[in-house]
Amino acid sequence: MKKTLLLLAAWAWVASAAAQEGYPNVSPQAAYTTVDGEETDDASQGQDAPLAARFTANPTNLGDYSARYEWKIYRPGEEDEPLVHRFEEDIEYTFVESGTFHVQLYATFVLGTDTIAFPEEGGASPIVVTISESKLEFPNAFSPNNDGINEVFKVKEYRSIVDFKATIFNRWGQKIFSWTDPDGEWDGRWHGRKVKDGVYFLVVSARGADGRKYNLRRDINVITSHNKGSQDSDERE
Repeated sequence: MKKTLLLLAAWAWVASAAAQEGYPNVSPQAAYTTVDGEETDDASQGQDAPLAARFTANPTNLGDYSARYEWKIYRPGEEDEPLVHRFEEDIEYTFVESGTFHVQLYATFVLGTDTIAFPEEGGASPIVVTISESKLEFPNAFSPNNDGINEVFKVKEYRSIVDFKATIFNRWGQKIFSWTDPDGEWDGRWHGRKVKDGVYFLVVSARGADGRKYNLRRDINVITSHNKGSQDSDERE
């Protein structure tokens, strides 16, 4: 009877080992959504903010082991003061500051007195995320005259803008148009009609991922070929 029990225990151990199919491990991966809505798995070469990220542990061969996960997001050399310190298997984070960041997963697997740690000393480089410095530029004129060229007024170029508001006024200080998305645009209309040729005024308040503040005030020239005496005017009624 004792021999039979020993054989059964041996077979149970073999079955457990076979089911385990190796030691538990993780394979941390990243997925990003850019400001343009595109998906990418590499943000090491510089992306615009805000950059939405999802980091997954992807454990394998857990078997009967219990797992503990620890994520840190930090600037190089500042691991002891991480920006993010979480203990879920998968995490999400949106990068809104410029610079280089390291994303490191630590995992511990425990079964009885057996403990396995990831990464082992000297292994598993962190995931690298680089966010570009900010940039914001506007044109000084546009021509909404239906010729298909330069029809709308919009940001000429921008990078890593995390807060934005722009407003256009006429020469009497009346608000003509405003928008809060740097991808927004003005078609040269007010109350459904094209405005009159002339100088308008742009006021912008924005902030970049690098902390830079943009407080812009400048003239905009509206240049079209429509009849100056037409009813398409911004004159006050």
